[in-house]
Amino acid sequence: MTDKRTQEKAWVINQTEMIPGIMDLLIKAPKTAAAAAPGQFVSVYCADKSRLLPRPISICDADKFTGALRLVYRVGGAGTEEFSKLGPGETIRIQGPLGNGFPLDADIQSVLIVGGGIGIPPLLYLAKNLTVKKTLVMGYPSVTYLDEELAQHGDLYIATEDGSRGTKGNVINAMEENGLTADAIMACGPLPMLKALKQYGAAHSMSVIISMEERMACGIGACLACVCNSTEKDPYLNISKKRVCLEGPVFDAREVEL
Repeated sequence: MTDKRTQEKAWVINQTEMIPGIMDLLIKAPKTAAAAAPGQFVSVYCADKSRLLPRPISICDADKFTGALRLVYRVGGAGTEEFSKLGPGETIRIQGPLGNGFPLDADIQSVLIVGGGIGIPPLLYLAKNLTVKKTLVMGYPSVTYLDEELAQHGDLYIATEDGSRGTKGNVINAMEENGLTADAIMACGPLPMLKALKQYGAAHSMSVIISMEERMACGIGACLACVCNSTEKDPYLNISKKRVCLEGPVFDAREVEL
């Protein structure tokens, strides 16, 4: 496979705050947008040179024709705080697309697309590109975001921890309450959610494909900062580990120990 990742100077088209602490950044990055696949991410570099390491942000959407790349991210530290101040016409440096994406050509007829927290944004690009029957289940603490756009691509079920909308509880509660099944689950979110989905899939004879959230440093597999436990031994490293940034972030749930 040809390595399509590249570094690129991107121009900010627009940026808004979707809900408190969640930013919606639209940038012009033609090379990256042209190569992007659902489930991949980009490394975004800070202008402040004291912050050497890039910040990994999942790709929420990409337009191969206009070169627009959409990044929806949570402000959680100095780096993302810097990004949140960017306005139209300013530039940022990115590298990508990085990692492996979701399998769009899997031999299945139906999919449950399940997201939680900041794992929700990359699932919009997935929902737009999957051509099989889709049911979407999204979990939020309280306030929802991206739900109106997600609902355009399949039946949408929502779970909120406080019960303010949809099922009170988590995505598993919403799936059980509505008796949701499919040929496969494709999911992104926090580790406890992924563990529960792996068990749910096994109980309902569903394959489970997950996108893992791990802290990353280099983003290209060189530093081994984002390894996860694997159910098989890596033939090159000779250890039962996988690099989330390189072999992932998307895995068959059977490949990794959660």
